[in-house]
Amino acid sequence: MNPRREPRGGRSSLFDGIEEGGIRAASSYSHEINEHENERALEGLQDRVVLLKRLSGDINEEVDTHNRMLDRMGNDMDSSRGILSGTMDRFKTVFETKSSRRMLTLVASFVGLFLVIYYLTR
Repeated sequence: MNPRREPRGGRSSLFDGIEEGGIRAASSYSHEINEHENERALEGLQDRVVLLKRLSGDINEEVDTHNRMLDRMGNDMDSSRGILSGTMDRFKTVFETKSSRRMLTLVASFVGLFLVIYYLTR
């Protein structure tokens, strides 16, 4: 026997048992594995979609809650602005008359004098 031909014979003996059906069986097996991996990936994606959907729903509820709170704060600020503008109008009325200014000066002086005496006696 020729030693050079033996390796060729060894190679050909490796491929002797493979027929067309054997190749198809390997391809079918590979297809099943790929399909199984795709199903697992699809389940993982479905879980992520459910999680994201729940998370977006929670964010939506939180945004709605904050919008309601901001609306209430806006209404409270509007009512405070109305009260404050009424108070300012009253102060303007008081400062427009001379006798009112004298009265305010007298009251402010009295309060200042009272505070000085209070702090001195402590």
